[in-house]
Amino acid sequence: MMNNPNPIRDYLVPGKRAHLVGIGGVSMCPLAEVLQGMGLRVQGSDMTDSDTVKHLRSMGIPVSIGHNADNLGDCDLVIRTAAVHDGNPEIAGAVARGIPVYERAQAWGAIMQRYPNALCVSGTHGKTTTTSMCTHIFMAAHADPTVMIGGTLPLLHAGYRVGHGDTIIMESCEYCNSFLSFYPTVAVILNVEEDHLDFFKDLRDIEHSFRKFAQLVPPVGHIIANADNDGAMEALADLGRPIFTFGLDRPADCTAANLVEKDGHPSFDVMIQGEFYAHVDLQLYGRHNVLDALAAASSAFVLGIPGKAVEEGLASFTGAGRRFEYKGTYHGAQVYDDYAHHPDELHALMTAARKMNPKRLILAFQPHTYTRTAKLFDRFVEELKQADVAILAEIFAAREQNTLGISSADLCRNIPGSVYCSTLDKVTEQLRSIAQPGDLILTVGAGDIYRAGEKLLQSEA
Repeated sequence: MMNNPNPIRDYLVPGKRAHLVGIGGVSMCPLAEVLQGMGLRVQGSDMTDSDTVKHLRSMGIPVSIGHNADNLGDCDLVIRTAAVHDGNPEIAGAVARGIPVYERAQAWGAIMQRYPNALCVSGTHGKTTTTSMCTHIFMAAHADPTVMIGGTLPLLHAGYRVGHGDTIIMESCEYCNSFLSFYPTVAVILNVEEDHLDFFKDLRDIEHSFRKFAQLVPPVGHIIANADNDGAMEALADLGRPIFTFGLDRPADCTAANLVEKDGHPSFDVMIQGEFYAHVDLQLYGRHNVLDALAAASSAFVLGIPGKAVEEGLASFTGAGRRFEYKGTYHGAQVYDDYAHHPDELHALMTAARKMNPKRLILAFQPHTYTRTAKLFDRFVEELKQADVAILAEIFAAREQNTLGISSADLCRNIPGSVYCSTLDKVTEQLRSIAQPGDLILTVGAGDIYRAGEKLLQSEA
């Protein structure tokens, strides 16, 4: 926090001018729209022009391309993304002029307080899918929710919507303890695993953070957690208040009965404390998606949503963008794209992909961040060995510098038959050279690996 002796809610009032640094980002664009709807005068900047920037301009929100202290104008406050550092010229300019600077999560937290129901979905994995499932359910119930998702949802043609109902549904990330700025009335904890070890010290530190997140829920609210996940249960142990649980392997308040597969897709009854609540036919593959659906159904139940809306909402859900997303066919091989960037996510993804009985599973993987690759190196090797063919793009740096001297080539040396590609163009060339009818090609990672698959499909056209 910088230059901000007063809480951000004091500034989120009609007439104040807010400058958003990185306004074109996935959670900043909807924030700009919400703030404008609250009567603030909104402006911002971003490094590149984009569809979101064009959208904001169409709403009368001025956006500067490039970061410069002059962009601040006569703003009353600055809101920045986690990717914008103190050395950014607009942040430095605001500090020099005494303009208060707040984090994006603080702004969303203040907005959240305006809603009677704040449904916050957290966890190491599955946040985007579960938040998307909740959105489908609440839309089917005509609840008109406000939504913030960390990916694109086809139903919304975006990653967010601004509604007029009494519920906000928010994907809630633990990185840098962002979600501790929120005010959940319903906190969902899908799982707690080792990740973001560039910020957290270890798993115990991560569990402590999730425990603090759960403790933000008021006594009249609800904490929902995965009974099957050791990390989640450890984080919430002896919390001193009721926990509404969901799960498949251990006793839980919300479970799946009569679970079968129809063409590889799970079909089951959602049971709440032994009573039938809804029947679900998922359009997705994999056990992990059953757990996500149970989490979404639990959220709907505690907020009084009828089971029929759960049935209708989940029946129409085909996945969020970059979550096992079908992209097309190349030389008879099906091409999918997925955001998985953690060993657990890779395991769930490949397990689901095997349900489709491909001739070969070809995995083009781009590790995300040097620290994650180094800290979880052996586990990445273990999972990547499960592919029939593993093609490894160079590590996507994201916010980091390669101070560890690590490369995807190091992973390749431990994975028999794998191929290292120093550029995405080389990934595309490799896929083009080996694709055969019946193959399932997966482009996987949280960076820009999807471009390799898109270029592959363009060459087929």
